Amino acid sequence: MKKRYDFTWLKNIIKQKRGWYIISVSAAILGVFFAMAPYFIIGNIMVNLLEGVKDYSIYLNLCLVITIVWLFRILFHNISTFISHKITFAMLGDIRKNLCEKLYKLPLGYVKDIPSGSLKNIIVERVDSMEITLAHMIPELTANILGPVCIVIYLFFLDWRMALASLITVPVGIIAYMGMFKNMDERYNNTIVKTKVLNDTAVEYINGIEVIKVFGKAQSSYDKFVLAAKEGADCFIEWMRACIWYSSTAMSLLPATLVGILPIGVYLYNKGSLLGPVFVLIIILSFGIVAPLITCSAFAEDLAKVGTIMSEISSVMEEKDMERPKDFNRKLGNADVELRAVRFGYHKKEVLHGIDMKIDDGNVVALVGPSGSGKSTIAKLIAGLWDTGEGNILIGGINTKEIPLDVQNKFIAYVSQDNYLFDLNIRENIRLGNPKASDKEVEEIAKKSGCHDFIMNLSDGYETVVGGAGGHLSGGERQRISIARAMLKDAKLIILDEATAYTDPENEALIQSAVAKLSQNKTMIVIAHRLSTIKDVDKIYVINDGKVEAANTHDELLKSSKLYKDMWEAHIEVKDRA
Repeated sequence: MKKRYDFTWLKNIIKQKRGWYIISVSAAILGVFFAMAPYFIIGNIMVNLLEGVKDYSIYLNLCLVITIVWLFRILFHNISTFISHKITFAMLGDIRKNLCEKLYKLPLGYVKDIPSGSLKNIIVERVDSMEITLAHMIPELTANILGPVCIVIYLFFLDWRMALASLITVPVGIIAYMGMFKNMDERYNNTIVKTKVLNDTAVEYINGIEVIKVFGKAQSSYDKFVLAAKEGADCFIEWMRACIWYSSTAMSLLPATLVGILPIGVYLYNKGSLLGPVFVLIIILSFGIVAPLITCSAFAEDLAKVGTIMSEISSVMEEKDMERPKDFNRKLGNADVELRAVRFGYHKKEVLHGIDMKIDDGNVVALVGPSGSGKSTIAKLIAGLWDTGEGNILIGGINTKEIPLDVQNKFIAYVSQDNYLFDLNIRENIRLGNPKASDKEVEEIAKKSGCHDFIMNLSDGYETVVGGAGGHLSGGERQRISIARAMLKDAKLIILDEATAYTDPENEALIQSAVAKLSQNKTMIVIAHRLSTIKDVDKIYVINDGKVEAANTHDELLKSSKLYKDMWEAHIEVKDRA
Protein backbone atom coordinates (compact mmCIF):
# COMPACT_ATOMS: atom_id res chain seq x y z
CA MET A 1 0.00 0.00 0.00
CA LYS A 2 1.36 3.41 -0.94
CA LYS A 3 2.43 5.70 1.87
CA ARG A 4 0.19 8.66 2.42
CA TYR A 5 3.12 11.05 2.62
CA ASP A 6 6.73 10.14 2.01
CA PHE A 7 9.19 12.35 3.88
CA THR A 8 12.01 9.77 3.87
CA TRP A 9 13.94 11.35 1.05
CA LEU A 10 13.50 14.83 2.60
CA LYS A 11 14.76 13.54 5.96
CA ASN A 12 17.90 12.20 4.30
CA ILE A 13 18.65 15.63 2.84
CA ILE A 14 17.92 17.35 6.19
CA LYS A 15 20.39 15.04 7.95
CA GLN A 16 23.17 16.45 5.79
CA LYS A 17 22.47 19.94 7.19
CA ARG A 18 21.77 18.92 10.79
CA GLY A 19 24.27 21.41 12.28
CA TRP A 20 22.65 24.40 10.61
CA TYR A 21 19.21 23.20 11.68
CA ILE A 22 20.36 23.01 15.32
CA ILE A 23 21.64 26.60 15.13
CA SER A 24 18.40 27.78 13.52
CA VAL A 25 16.22 26.04 16.14
CA SER A 26 18.38 27.41 18.99
CA ALA A 27 18.05 30.95 17.63
CA ALA A 28 14.29 30.43 17.24
CA ILE A 29 13.97 29.30 20.88
CA LEU A 30 15.85 32.38 22.07
CA GLY A 31 13.58 34.48 19.88
CA VAL A 32 10.53 32.90 21.57
CA PHE A 33 11.95 33.64 25.01
CA PHE A 34 12.41 37.32 24.15
CA ALA A 35 9.01 37.44 22.39
CA MET A 36 7.20 36.18 25.53
CA ALA A 37 8.97 38.56 27.89
CA PRO A 38 6.89 41.66 26.94
CA TYR A 39 3.65 39.88 27.95
CA PHE A 40 4.98 39.32 31.46
CA ILE A 41 6.44 42.83 31.68
CA ILE A 42 3.15 44.41 30.54
CA GLY A 43 1.35 42.27 33.09
CA ASN A 44 3.74 43.56 35.74
CA ILE A 45 3.05 47.14 34.64
CA MET A 46 -0.72 46.55 34.99
CA VAL A 47 -0.26 45.04 38.44
CA ASN A 48 1.76 48.08 39.56
CA LEU A 49 -0.86 50.44 38.18
CA LEU A 50 -3.67 48.62 39.97
CA GLU A 51 -1.67 48.64 43.19
CA GLY A 52 -1.21 52.41 42.90
CA VAL A 53 2.53 52.52 42.24
CA LYS A 54 3.25 56.05 40.96
CA ASP A 55 7.01 55.93 40.48
CA TYR A 56 7.37 56.96 36.81
CA SER A 57 10.94 55.67 36.59
CA ILE A 58 9.73 52.09 37.21
CA TYR A 59 7.40 52.24 34.21
CA LEU A 60 10.05 53.93 32.07
CA ASN A 61 12.59 51.24 32.92
CA LEU A 62 10.06 48.47 32.22
CA CYS A 63 9.23 50.04 28.83
CA LEU A 64 12.96 50.25 28.09
CA VAL A 65 13.32 46.57 28.96
CA ILE A 66 10.40 45.74 26.62
CA THR A 67 12.15 47.63 23.81
CA ILE A 68 15.45 45.85 24.42
CA VAL A 69 13.99 42.36 24.66
CA TRP A 70 11.87 43.00 21.56
CA LEU A 71 14.98 44.02 19.64
CA PHE A 72 16.63 40.79 20.80
CA ARG A 73 13.52 38.93 19.68
CA ILE A 74 13.82 40.47 16.19
CA LEU A 75 17.56 39.70 16.11
CA PHE A 76 17.25 36.02 16.99
CA HIS A 77 14.14 35.52 14.86
CA ASN A 78 15.95 37.01 11.86
CA ILE A 79 19.02 34.86 12.52
CA SER A 80 16.84 31.76 12.63
CA THR A 81 14.91 32.83 9.51
CA PHE A 82 18.09 33.67 7.59
CA ILE A 83 19.69 30.32 8.40
CA SER A 84 16.52 28.36 7.62
CA HIS A 85 16.20 30.16 4.27
CA LYS A 86 19.84 29.44 3.50
CA ILE A 87 19.33 25.76 4.33
CA THR A 88 16.09 25.60 2.35
CA PHE A 89 17.47 27.14 -0.85
CA ALA A 90 20.49 24.82 -0.66
CA MET A 91 18.17 21.88 -0.06
CA LEU A 92 15.84 22.78 -2.95
CA GLY A 93 18.91 23.15 -5.14
CA ASP A 94 20.04 19.66 -4.10
CA ILE A 95 16.57 18.26 -4.85
CA ARG A 96 16.58 19.77 -8.35
CA LYS A 97 20.14 18.60 -8.96
CA ASN A 98 19.30 15.08 -7.81
CA LEU A 99 16.16 15.01 -9.97
CA CYS A 100 18.10 16.09 -13.07
CA GLU A 101 20.86 13.56 -12.35
CA LYS A 102 18.19 10.90 -11.89
CA LEU A 103 16.58 11.71 -15.24
CA TYR A 104 20.02 11.28 -16.84
CA LYS A 105 20.31 7.79 -15.35
CA LEU A 106 16.78 6.69 -16.27
CA PRO A 107 15.94 4.96 -19.56
CA LEU A 108 14.91 7.35 -22.30
CA GLY A 109 11.51 5.66 -22.53
CA TYR A 110 10.57 6.70 -18.99
CA VAL A 111 11.43 10.35 -19.67
CA LYS A 112 9.61 10.37 -23.02
CA ASP A 113 6.48 8.80 -21.53
CA ILE A 114 6.05 11.71 -19.10
CA PRO A 115 4.80 14.95 -20.70
CA SER A 116 7.50 17.64 -20.56
CA GLY A 117 5.04 19.94 -18.77
CA SER A 118 4.73 17.45 -15.89
CA LEU A 119 8.49 17.06 -15.46
CA LYS A 120 8.98 20.81 -15.63
CA ASN A 121 6.17 21.26 -13.10
CA ILE A 122 7.83 18.86 -10.63
CA ILE A 123 11.37 20.24 -11.03
CA VAL A 124 10.44 23.93 -11.06
CA GLU A 125 7.00 24.82 -9.65
CA ARG A 126 6.44 21.89 -7.27
CA VAL A 127 9.90 22.09 -5.73
CA ASP A 128 9.67 25.89 -5.56
CA SER A 129 6.29 25.71 -3.78
CA MET A 130 7.98 24.00 -0.81
CA GLU A 131 10.23 27.01 -0.16
CA ILE A 132 7.87 29.05 2.05
CA THR A 133 6.91 26.07 4.20
CA LEU A 134 10.43 24.71 4.69
CA ALA A 135 12.09 28.11 5.10
CA HIS A 136 9.61 29.40 7.68
CA MET A 137 8.82 26.12 9.40
CA ILE A 138 11.74 26.16 11.87
CA PRO A 139 11.53 29.72 13.26
CA GLU A 140 7.76 30.07 13.08
CA LEU A 141 6.73 26.60 14.24
CA THR A 142 9.20 26.84 17.12
CA ALA A 143 7.86 30.24 18.13
CA ASN A 144 4.19 29.40 17.60
CA ILE A 145 4.34 26.17 19.60
CA LEU A 146 6.74 27.06 22.41
CA GLY A 147 5.19 30.48 23.03
CA PRO A 148 1.65 29.33 23.87
CA VAL A 149 3.01 26.35 25.83
CA CYS A 150 5.08 28.68 28.03
CA ILE A 151 2.08 30.97 28.57
CA VAL A 152 -0.26 28.11 29.51
CA ILE A 153 2.31 26.71 31.95
CA TYR A 154 2.63 30.13 33.58
CA LEU A 155 -1.18 30.48 33.71
CA PHE A 156 -1.37 27.19 35.60
CA PHE A 157 1.26 28.55 37.94
CA LEU A 158 -0.86 31.69 38.54
CA ASP A 159 -4.27 29.97 38.83
CA TRP A 160 -5.09 26.52 37.43
CA ARG A 161 -8.81 27.37 37.23
CA MET A 162 -8.20 30.37 35.00
CA ALA A 163 -5.72 28.39 32.91
CA LEU A 164 -8.44 25.85 32.14
CA ALA A 165 -10.91 28.67 31.47
CA SER A 166 -8.55 30.15 28.89
CA LEU A 167 -8.59 26.85 26.98
CA ILE A 168 -12.39 26.32 26.89
CA THR A 169 -12.85 27.32 23.24
CA VAL A 170 -9.66 25.65 22.01
CA PRO A 171 -10.94 22.02 21.73
CA VAL A 172 -14.09 23.12 19.86
CA GLY A 173 -12.01 25.29 17.52
CA ILE A 174 -9.54 22.47 16.91
CA ILE A 175 -12.35 20.01 16.13
CA ALA A 176 -13.80 22.50 13.64
CA TYR A 177 -10.38 23.05 12.14
CA MET A 178 -9.85 19.30 11.77
CA GLY A 179 -12.99 19.22 9.64
CA MET A 180 -11.04 21.16 7.02
CA PHE A 181 -8.79 18.12 6.60
CA LYS A 182 -11.74 15.85 5.76
CA ASN A 183 -10.97 14.13 2.43
CA MET A 184 -7.93 16.39 2.09
CA ASP A 185 -5.86 13.68 0.38
CA GLU A 186 -8.45 13.22 -2.34
CA ARG A 187 -9.06 16.94 -2.82
CA TYR A 188 -5.41 17.95 -2.84
CA ASN A 189 -4.41 15.13 -5.18
CA ASN A 190 -7.25 16.21 -7.45
CA THR A 191 -5.80 19.72 -7.60
CA ILE A 192 -2.40 18.22 -8.45
CA VAL A 193 -3.90 16.21 -11.32
CA LYS A 194 -5.77 19.24 -12.66
CA THR A 195 -2.64 21.41 -12.38
CA LYS A 196 -0.61 18.81 -14.28
CA VAL A 197 -3.24 18.67 -17.01
CA LEU A 198 -3.18 22.47 -17.25
CA ASN A 199 0.64 22.50 -17.47
CA ASP A 200 0.70 19.77 -20.11
CA THR A 201 -2.03 21.48 -22.13
CA ALA A 202 -0.21 24.83 -21.96
CA VAL A 203 3.10 23.27 -23.08
CA GLU A 204 1.34 21.36 -25.87
CA TYR A 205 -0.41 24.55 -27.03
CA ILE A 206 2.82 26.58 -27.07
CA ASN A 207 5.02 23.89 -28.64
CA GLY A 208 2.42 23.03 -31.26
CA ILE A 209 1.44 26.58 -32.16
CA GLU A 210 2.89 26.24 -35.69
CA VAL A 211 0.87 23.11 -36.48
CA ILE A 212 -2.21 24.60 -34.81
CA LYS A 213 -2.07 27.66 -37.08
CA VAL A 214 -1.31 25.69 -40.25
CA PHE A 215 -4.25 23.32 -39.78
CA GLY A 216 -6.65 25.93 -38.46
CA LYS A 217 -6.98 24.33 -35.03
CA ALA A 218 -6.38 27.51 -33.05
CA GLN A 219 -9.91 27.70 -31.62
CA SER A 220 -10.18 24.02 -30.65
CA SER A 221 -6.70 24.01 -29.09
CA TYR A 222 -7.45 27.24 -27.24
CA ASP A 223 -10.77 25.80 -26.04
CA LYS A 224 -8.91 22.75 -24.73
CA PHE A 225 -6.58 25.03 -22.77
CA VAL A 226 -9.48 27.12 -21.43
CA LEU A 227 -11.31 23.95 -20.34
CA ALA A 228 -8.20 22.74 -18.48
CA ALA A 229 -7.86 26.13 -16.77
CA LYS A 230 -11.56 26.17 -15.81
CA GLU A 231 -11.43 22.63 -14.40
CA GLY A 232 -8.37 23.59 -12.37
CA ALA A 233 -10.10 26.68 -10.98
CA ASP A 234 -13.33 24.78 -10.26
CA CYS A 235 -11.35 22.14 -8.40
CA PHE A 236 -9.86 24.73 -6.03
CA ILE A 237 -13.17 26.57 -5.61
CA GLU A 238 -14.99 23.34 -4.74
CA TRP A 239 -12.33 22.53 -2.15
CA MET A 240 -12.56 25.99 -0.59
CA ARG A 241 -16.36 25.83 -0.57
CA ALA A 242 -16.24 22.52 1.31
CA CYS A 243 -13.90 24.02 3.92
CA ILE A 244 -15.48 27.42 4.44
CA TRP A 245 -17.87 26.42 7.26
CA TYR A 246 -15.17 24.60 9.20
CA SER A 247 -12.71 27.44 8.64
CA SER A 248 -15.16 30.15 9.74
CA THR A 249 -16.10 28.21 12.88
CA ALA A 250 -12.49 27.54 13.80
CA MET A 251 -11.37 31.13 13.17
CA SER A 252 -14.29 32.43 15.27
CA LEU A 253 -13.84 30.13 18.27
CA LEU A 254 -10.08 29.68 18.56
CA PRO A 255 -9.25 33.35 19.34
CA ALA A 256 -12.22 33.72 21.74
CA THR A 257 -10.30 32.94 24.95
CA LEU A 258 -12.17 35.71 26.79
CA VAL A 259 -15.39 33.68 26.41
CA GLY A 260 -14.19 31.48 29.27
CA ILE A 261 -11.85 33.86 31.10
CA LEU A 262 -14.18 36.83 31.68
CA PRO A 263 -17.25 35.14 33.25
CA ILE A 264 -15.21 32.68 35.31
CA GLY A 265 -12.68 35.35 36.28
CA VAL A 266 -15.39 37.80 37.38
CA TYR A 267 -17.09 35.05 39.39
CA LEU A 268 -13.85 34.07 41.17
CA TYR A 269 -12.92 37.73 41.74
CA ASN A 270 -16.32 38.45 43.34
CA LYS A 271 -15.89 35.38 45.53
CA GLY A 272 -12.53 36.75 46.66
CA SER A 273 -10.55 33.75 45.39
CA LEU A 274 -8.85 35.66 42.55
CA LEU A 275 -6.81 38.82 42.99
CA GLY A 276 -7.55 41.75 40.65
CA PRO A 277 -3.94 42.19 39.43
CA VAL A 278 -3.67 38.45 38.71
CA PHE A 279 -6.99 38.58 36.83
CA VAL A 280 -5.70 41.44 34.64
CA LEU A 281 -2.39 39.63 34.05
CA ILE A 282 -4.23 36.46 32.97
CA ILE A 283 -6.40 38.45 30.53
CA ILE A 284 -3.30 39.98 28.93
CA LEU A 285 -1.43 36.67 28.73
CA SER A 286 -4.44 34.87 27.22
CA PHE A 287 -4.11 36.96 24.06
CA GLY A 288 -0.77 35.28 23.41
CA ILE A 289 -2.17 31.72 23.40
CA VAL A 290 -4.35 31.23 20.36
CA ALA A 291 -3.05 33.56 17.63
CA PRO A 292 0.23 31.59 17.37
CA LEU A 293 -1.72 28.31 17.29
CA ILE A 294 -3.77 29.57 14.33
CA THR A 295 -0.56 30.42 12.50
CA CYS A 296 0.81 27.04 13.49
CA SER A 297 -2.26 25.24 12.17
CA ALA A 298 -1.61 26.64 8.70
CA PHE A 299 1.63 24.68 8.67
CA ALA A 300 -0.31 21.44 9.08
CA GLU A 301 -1.89 21.99 5.67
CA ASP A 302 1.40 23.18 4.19
CA LEU A 303 3.24 20.14 5.54
CA ALA A 304 0.61 17.89 3.99
CA LYS A 305 1.26 19.60 0.65
CA VAL A 306 5.01 19.18 1.09
CA GLY A 307 4.39 15.51 1.88
CA THR A 308 2.46 15.09 -1.36
CA ILE A 309 5.17 16.86 -3.34
CA MET A 310 7.87 14.71 -1.74
CA SER A 311 5.85 11.62 -2.68
CA GLU A 312 5.89 12.82 -6.31
CA ILE A 313 9.63 13.43 -6.13
CA SER A 314 10.21 10.07 -4.47
CA SER A 315 8.23 8.31 -7.21
CA VAL A 316 10.77 9.65 -9.72
CA MET A 317 13.80 9.03 -7.51
CA GLU A 318 12.74 5.44 -6.80
CA GLU A 319 12.47 4.52 -10.49
CA LYS A 320 14.96 1.87 -11.50
CA ASP A 321 18.16 3.29 -12.99
CA MET A 322 19.74 1.88 -16.09
CA GLU A 323 22.07 -0.96 -15.11
CA ARG A 324 25.42 0.78 -15.00
CA PRO A 325 28.37 0.60 -12.56
CA LYS A 326 29.87 3.69 -10.94
CA ASP A 327 33.50 2.60 -11.25
CA PHE A 328 35.29 1.45 -14.39
CA ASN A 329 38.90 0.33 -14.20
CA ARG A 330 39.14 -0.86 -17.80
CA LYS A 331 39.74 1.08 -20.98
CA LEU A 332 37.56 1.11 -24.06
CA GLY A 333 39.99 0.40 -26.87
CA ASN A 334 38.61 -0.23 -30.32
CA ALA A 335 35.09 0.64 -31.39
CA ASP A 336 33.77 -2.66 -32.65
CA VAL A 337 30.11 -3.29 -31.76
CA GLU A 338 28.32 -6.58 -31.28
CA LEU A 339 24.66 -7.29 -30.52
CA ARG A 340 23.89 -10.75 -29.18
CA ALA A 341 20.26 -11.94 -29.22
CA VAL A 342 19.04 -8.48 -28.24
CA ARG A 343 15.37 -8.16 -27.35
CA PHE A 344 13.60 -4.96 -26.37
CA GLY A 345 10.07 -3.66 -25.97
CA TYR A 346 7.98 -0.62 -25.13
CA HIS A 347 5.16 -0.92 -22.60
CA LYS A 348 5.46 -4.73 -22.52
CA LYS A 349 5.25 -4.95 -26.33
CA GLU A 350 8.42 -6.42 -27.80
CA VAL A 351 9.73 -4.55 -30.86
CA LEU A 352 13.15 -6.20 -31.29
CA HIS A 353 13.17 -9.98 -31.52
CA GLY A 354 16.64 -11.41 -31.02
CA ILE A 355 18.89 -9.03 -32.97
CA ASP A 356 22.38 -10.34 -33.81
CA MET A 357 24.81 -7.90 -35.35
CA LYS A 358 28.59 -7.49 -35.58
CA ILE A 359 30.31 -4.27 -36.65
CA ASP A 360 34.09 -4.25 -36.97
CA ASP A 361 36.25 -1.40 -35.72
CA GLY A 362 36.61 1.35 -38.33
CA ASN A 363 33.74 0.11 -40.51
CA VAL A 364 30.82 2.16 -41.75
CA VAL A 365 27.56 0.25 -41.44
CA ALA A 366 24.03 1.24 -42.43
CA LEU A 367 20.68 0.16 -41.00
CA VAL A 368 17.80 0.30 -43.47
CA GLY A 369 14.23 -0.93 -43.43
CA PRO A 370 10.58 0.15 -43.41
CA SER A 371 9.38 2.79 -40.99
CA GLY A 372 8.83 1.31 -37.53
CA SER A 373 11.02 -1.72 -38.19
CA GLY A 374 13.29 -1.00 -35.20
CA LYS A 375 16.28 0.81 -36.75
CA SER A 376 16.25 3.82 -34.42
CA THR A 377 15.60 1.58 -31.42
CA ILE A 378 18.78 -0.37 -32.22
CA ALA A 379 20.73 2.90 -32.56
CA LYS A 380 19.43 4.19 -29.22
CA LEU A 381 20.29 0.91 -27.49
CA ILE A 382 23.87 1.08 -28.79
CA ALA A 383 24.07 4.75 -27.75
CA GLY A 384 23.09 3.78 -24.20
CA LEU A 385 19.73 5.56 -24.12
CA TRP A 386 18.00 2.33 -23.05
CA ASP A 387 18.97 -0.99 -21.54
CA THR A 388 18.27 -4.17 -23.46
CA GLY A 389 15.40 -6.33 -22.28
CA GLU A 390 17.31 -9.52 -23.04
CA GLY A 391 20.63 -10.19 -24.71
CA ASN A 392 23.79 -8.09 -24.62
CA ILE A 393 25.46 -5.26 -26.48
CA LEU A 394 29.26 -5.23 -26.49
CA ILE A 395 31.43 -2.24 -27.36
CA GLY A 396 35.13 -2.99 -27.67
CA GLY A 397 34.36 -6.46 -26.33
CA ILE A 398 32.84 -5.08 -23.10
CA ASN A 399 29.17 -5.48 -22.16
CA THR A 400 27.58 -2.01 -22.09
CA LYS A 401 25.98 -2.86 -18.73
CA GLU A 402 29.53 -2.93 -17.32
CA ILE A 403 30.36 0.52 -18.70
CA PRO A 404 29.34 3.67 -16.73
CA LEU A 405 27.06 6.00 -18.68
CA ASP A 406 29.54 8.89 -18.64
CA VAL A 407 32.29 6.65 -20.07
CA GLN A 408 29.98 5.32 -22.79
CA ASN A 409 28.75 8.81 -23.65
CA LYS A 410 32.30 10.11 -24.11
CA PHE A 411 33.04 7.19 -26.43
CA ILE A 412 29.96 7.70 -28.64
CA ALA A 413 28.73 10.63 -30.71
CA TYR A 414 25.00 10.32 -31.42
CA VAL A 415 23.29 12.59 -33.95
CA SER A 416 19.55 12.12 -34.43
CA GLN A 417 17.02 13.62 -36.81
CA ASP A 418 15.79 15.74 -33.88
CA ASN A 419 18.79 18.05 -33.84
CA TYR A 420 18.17 19.91 -30.61
CA LEU A 421 20.11 23.13 -30.11
CA PHE A 422 20.16 24.87 -26.75
CA ASP A 423 19.25 28.50 -26.21
CA LEU A 424 22.90 29.50 -26.45
CA ASN A 425 24.97 31.12 -29.16
CA ILE A 426 26.16 28.93 -32.03
CA ARG A 427 29.73 28.81 -30.74
CA GLU A 428 28.64 27.37 -27.38
CA ASN A 429 26.24 24.91 -29.03
CA ILE A 430 29.13 23.48 -31.06
CA ARG A 431 31.47 23.61 -28.06
CA LEU A 432 29.14 21.25 -26.16
CA GLY A 433 30.93 18.48 -28.06
CA ASN A 434 34.15 19.38 -26.26
CA PRO A 435 33.85 22.05 -23.54
CA LYS A 436 37.65 22.50 -23.53
CA ALA A 437 37.84 23.42 -27.22
CA SER A 438 39.17 26.87 -28.10
CA ASP A 439 37.27 29.34 -30.30
CA LYS A 440 39.70 28.57 -33.12
CA GLU A 441 39.03 24.83 -32.84
CA VAL A 442 35.27 25.46 -32.89
CA GLU A 443 35.58 27.53 -36.06
CA GLU A 444 37.83 24.96 -37.76
CA ILE A 445 35.27 22.22 -37.08
CA ALA A 446 32.50 24.49 -38.37
CA LYS A 447 34.41 24.89 -41.64
CA LYS A 448 34.85 21.12 -41.99
CA SER A 449 31.14 20.51 -41.38
CA GLY A 450 30.03 23.18 -43.86
CA CYS A 451 28.65 25.54 -41.20
CA HIS A 452 31.10 28.42 -41.33
CA ASP A 453 29.71 30.27 -44.34
CA PHE A 454 26.07 30.41 -43.24
CA ILE A 455 27.13 31.22 -39.66
CA MET A 456 29.15 34.23 -40.86
CA ASN A 457 26.11 35.43 -42.82
CA LEU A 458 24.08 35.64 -39.61
CA SER A 459 23.77 39.00 -37.87
CA ASP A 460 26.12 38.14 -35.00
CA GLY A 461 28.06 35.29 -36.56
CA TYR A 462 29.14 32.70 -34.03
CA GLU A 463 27.64 34.82 -31.24
CA THR A 464 24.13 34.47 -32.68
CA VAL A 465 21.76 32.99 -30.10
CA VAL A 466 19.80 30.35 -31.98
CA GLY A 467 16.83 30.06 -29.58
CA GLY A 468 15.34 27.01 -27.88
CA ALA A 469 15.78 23.89 -30.09
CA GLY A 470 17.42 26.00 -32.79
CA GLY A 471 14.10 27.35 -34.03
CA HIS A 472 15.76 30.34 -35.75
CA LEU A 473 17.69 28.08 -38.18
CA SER A 474 16.61 25.84 -41.03
CA GLY A 475 16.56 22.06 -40.60
CA GLY A 476 19.70 21.64 -42.71
CA GLU A 477 21.56 24.33 -40.76
CA ARG A 478 20.66 22.72 -37.45
CA GLN A 479 21.84 19.35 -38.73
CA ARG A 480 25.20 20.73 -39.81
CA ILE A 481 25.70 22.34 -36.41
CA SER A 482 24.83 19.03 -34.74
CA ILE A 483 27.36 17.24 -36.96
CA ALA A 484 29.96 19.90 -36.12
CA ARG A 485 29.27 19.25 -32.45
CA ALA A 486 29.76 15.50 -33.01
CA MET A 487 32.99 16.13 -34.96
CA LEU A 488 34.35 18.27 -32.14
CA LYS A 489 33.63 15.48 -29.68
CA ASP A 490 36.05 13.27 -31.67
CA ALA A 491 34.33 10.08 -30.47
CA LYS A 492 35.47 6.69 -31.76
CA LEU A 493 31.92 5.44 -32.40
CA ILE A 494 29.51 7.64 -34.35
CA ILE A 495 25.78 6.99 -34.75
CA LEU A 496 23.79 9.01 -37.28
CA ASP A 497 20.09 8.34 -36.78
CA GLU A 498 18.34 9.82 -39.85
CA ALA A 499 20.71 12.77 -39.52
CA THR A 500 19.97 13.92 -43.08
CA ALA A 501 16.21 13.42 -42.87
CA TYR A 502 15.28 17.09 -43.31
CA THR A 503 17.90 18.16 -45.84
CA ASP A 504 17.29 19.43 -49.33
CA PRO A 505 19.58 18.28 -52.18
CA GLU A 506 21.74 21.40 -51.84
CA ASN A 507 22.37 20.80 -48.14
CA GLU A 508 22.69 17.03 -48.52
CA ALA A 509 25.95 17.29 -50.47
CA LEU A 510 27.43 19.52 -47.77
CA ILE A 511 26.29 17.18 -45.01
CA GLN A 512 27.60 14.10 -46.83
CA SER A 513 30.96 15.81 -47.18
CA ALA A 514 30.92 16.63 -43.46
CA VAL A 515 29.95 13.04 -42.60
CA ALA A 516 32.81 11.71 -44.73
CA LYS A 517 35.28 13.83 -42.78
CA LEU A 518 33.62 12.86 -39.51
CA SER A 519 33.92 9.13 -40.21
CA GLN A 520 37.63 8.99 -41.00
CA ASN A 521 39.23 6.26 -38.85
CA LYS A 522 35.95 5.91 -36.93
CA THR A 523 33.30 3.25 -36.56
CA MET A 524 30.05 4.65 -37.92
CA ILE A 525 26.47 3.40 -37.81
CA VAL A 526 24.15 5.21 -40.21
CA ILE A 527 20.36 5.10 -40.44
CA ALA A 528 19.29 6.75 -43.67
CA HIS A 529 16.10 7.05 -45.66
CA ARG A 530 18.00 8.02 -48.83
CA LEU A 531 19.60 4.74 -49.86
CA SER A 532 21.89 6.40 -52.38
CA THR A 533 23.83 7.96 -49.51
CA ILE A 534 24.76 4.59 -47.98
CA LYS A 535 25.32 2.31 -50.98
CA ASP A 536 29.12 2.44 -50.57
CA VAL A 537 29.26 1.52 -46.87
CA ASP A 538 31.04 -1.63 -45.69
CA LYS A 539 27.84 -3.46 -44.77
CA ILE A 540 24.11 -2.83 -44.83
CA TYR A 541 21.74 -4.45 -42.34
CA VAL A 542 18.14 -4.77 -43.53
CA ILE A 543 15.82 -4.54 -40.52
CA ASN A 544 12.21 -5.67 -40.85
CA ASP A 545 9.64 -6.15 -38.08
CA GLY A 546 12.28 -6.09 -35.33
CA LYS A 547 14.55 -8.68 -36.96
CA VAL A 548 17.65 -8.68 -39.16
CA GLU A 549 16.29 -9.87 -42.49
CA ALA A 550 19.54 -9.57 -44.45
CA ALA A 551 23.08 -8.22 -44.11
CA ASN A 552 25.57 -7.63 -46.91
CA THR A 553 26.95 -5.02 -49.29
CA HIS A 554 24.70 -2.95 -51.53
CA ASP A 555 25.42 -4.99 -54.66
CA GLU A 556 24.91 -8.33 -52.93
CA LEU A 557 21.67 -7.23 -51.27
CA LEU A 558 20.23 -6.22 -54.64
CA LYS A 559 20.69 -9.85 -55.64
CA SER A 560 19.67 -11.60 -52.40
CA SER A 561 17.12 -9.38 -50.59
CA LYS A 562 13.74 -8.69 -52.20
CA LEU A 563 12.89 -6.09 -49.53
CA TYR A 564 16.11 -4.16 -50.11
CA LYS A 565 15.70 -4.37 -53.88
CA ASP A 566 12.14 -3.02 -53.64
CA MET A 567 13.30 -0.19 -51.36
CA TRP A 568 16.14 0.68 -53.74
CA GLU A 569 13.90 0.72 -56.80
CA ALA A 570 11.35 2.89 -54.98
CA HIS A 571 14.14 5.27 -53.97
CA ILE A 572 15.51 5.51 -57.52
CA GLU A 573 12.01 6.14 -58.89
CA VAL A 574 11.42 8.99 -56.46
CA LYS A 575 14.87 10.40 -57.15
CA ASP A 576 14.28 10.33 -60.92
CA ARG A 577 10.97 12.17 -60.51
CA ALA A 578 12.70 14.82 -58.42
